[in-house]
Amino acid sequence: MTIDEQIQQIELQLAQVLEATPEYFCVSLKIKPINNIKLFLDGDNGITIENCVKINRKLYALIEAMAIYPEGEFSLEVSSPGVTEPLKLHRQYVKNVGRFVEVVFTDGTVKEGKLLEVLENDILIEHMEGKGKKAVVQQIVVPFENIKTATVQVKF
Repeated sequence: MTIDEQIQQIELQLAQVLEATPEYFCVSLKIKPINNIKLFLDGDNGITIENCVKINRKLYALIEAMAIYPEGEFSLEVSSPGVTEPLKLHRQYVKNVGRFVEVVFTDGTVKEGKLLEVLENDILIEHMEGKGKKAVVQQIVVPFENIKTATVQVKF
């Protein structure tokens, strides 16, 4: 069974596990060498460590029952992406409305601002242009196709 086929099988099992908690969703699923399965989950209102542990236990049992790894030789890590990981899914953008984001455009330019709105094909950020008395607040519409990465910025 190829890695892609393994991922498909695990995604089917994960869909079953997440069926009872539709507020949680898969951000990414990768299989590293030596059958190390890395699963990043998020939730519309975040996800707790306790919930990651519960999902890990259920999914682990299902993967073990599928017997795709000889003698159960695999490991499963379930966690949230963390604040340093770029946003990948539309649902993650929606969840972070009101927070500050750093957007790296496909042309390499960078803008930082408050995520005001998420539409089907783009986002709206409020960005400060200039310094001091010449600073002007601008709202910028950014199509998803122009975003290389977008990362939430933690402000204290």
